[in-house]
Amino acid sequence: MENKRSAAVLGKALIRRVGLLLKDNPNNLLKKVTGVIHVGANTGQEIKLYAKYNLSVIWIEPIPEIFEKLQKNLVDYPKQTALKCLITDQDNVEYYFHLANNNGASSSILELNLHHDIWPDITFEKTIKLYSKTLSTLLQDNQINISNYKMLVIDTQGSELLVLTGAASVLHNFAYIQTEVPDFEAYKDCCQLKDLQQFLGKYGYREIIRRKFATHPGGGSYFDITFKNSSKG
Repeated sequence: MENKRSAAVLGKALIRRVGLLLKDNPNNLLKKVTGVIHVGANTGQEIKLYAKYNLSVIWIEPIPEIFEKLQKNLVDYPKQTALKCLITDQDNVEYYFHLANNNGASSSILELNLHHDIWPDITFEKTIKLYSKTLSTLLQDNQINISNYKMLVIDTQGSELLVLTGAASVLHNFAYIQTEVPDFEAYKDCCQLKDLQQFLGKYGYREIIRRKFATHPGGGSYFDITFKNSSKG
C-alpha cells in the first residue's frame, strides 16, 4: 500500500530531493556551490530552493509543452535559464521519447518495466520523436562557462548513464553529482545503482549520501544518491 503511490505523489518526490540533501548537509552541498546544471528539469520544482541559495542554474528539459511551463516558472528568476534538449551520449540521434501521465515526471526514452509494480497508476500517454545532444555539446553550443556550475543534478528516468557518458569530458568540473536511481530494472535496460558506482568511480567520485524512497515488492529499491568528486577536497 505504501509503495503504490499515485502519480501525484511521485511528482512530489521531485520537490523533496535536493531539500533532503540540504536538511542533512546545509554547509556541504548547495552552500558550497555557486551554480547547478539540472538535467531533466520538468517544470522546475526546485526553482525556489535554488533561488534561496542565490544559485545560477541551467535547467535542461526535452518535452516541448513542459519546457514552456518551465520557462514561465522562471520569469522572476534571472539567474536561472532553461534549455530545451534531450541529453544522451550521442549528438543528433533520433529517439522515441515516451510521455508519462504524471505531468511528464516519469517520461523516458526507455520503456517502463518493474516501475509498474511500485507506481501502477503511471503510464505512457504518447510518444514523440526528439533529437539528442550530449551535455558537453549543449554547453559548448550555448557558450556556457561550466566552471560556474559545480553541481550536476540528473533526473532522466533510466538514462542517467547515457547522460554521464556524454558528459565525460566535463565531469572533472563538478564537485557533486546527484541523481535518482534504482538497483533493479525499473525501466527496460535502465541505469542501475551499480552502473553509476562503477562509472563514476573511474572519474574519482565516491558516494556520500544515499536515501531510499521506494521499495519494489519483489526486492530492490529506488534511491536519491549524491556522489562527491574526490579531487575537489
